[in-house]
Amino acid sequence: MHRAVCPGSFDPVTYGHLDIVGRAARLFDQVTVAVLVNESKSGLFTVPERIDMLSQAVADLDNVEVVSFRGLLVDFCKEHDIAVIVKGLRAVSDFDHELQMAQMNSSLAAVETVFVPTSPQWSFLASSLVKEVARLGGDVGDLVPSYVVDRLKQRLAE
Repeated sequence: MHRAVCPGSFDPVTYGHLDIVGRAARLFDQVTVAVLVNESKSGLFTVPERIDMLSQAVADLDNVEVVSFRGLLVDFCKEHDIAVIVKGLRAVSDFDHELQMAQMNSSLAAVETVFVPTSPQWSFLASSLVKEVARLGGDVGDLVPSYVVDRLKQRLAE
């Protein structure tokens, strides 16, 4: 069985994330979407909220599961017998950072990184931009699923 992980913070999940996850689901037998728990960062949404939104988003993909993890991604991969990390690339600037991470991960464990270019329609998209546009009252309905829009509005109103 070929297993892969799509890691990230997913705060919130966007159609760009879902593009990469969906394509990974067609390439691998099992895909784990792994939400990083980072105590040094406070996200807009809690990890359980992110997992809930992601679970809704991938509900139609039978070979995708959503979980959280702490610590090193390579340790998570070893514990779950995952040999491939799938990372989406939006631009050359993403590649510089992700290549360093891939090389580090490869030096720490027998884990390979597969880079998947983001579809052109989502190449500009980042969770941070979605949150900023939503905070300023802009319409993000074409960038994230409708239930994410609802949760953004609710959270930003608090």
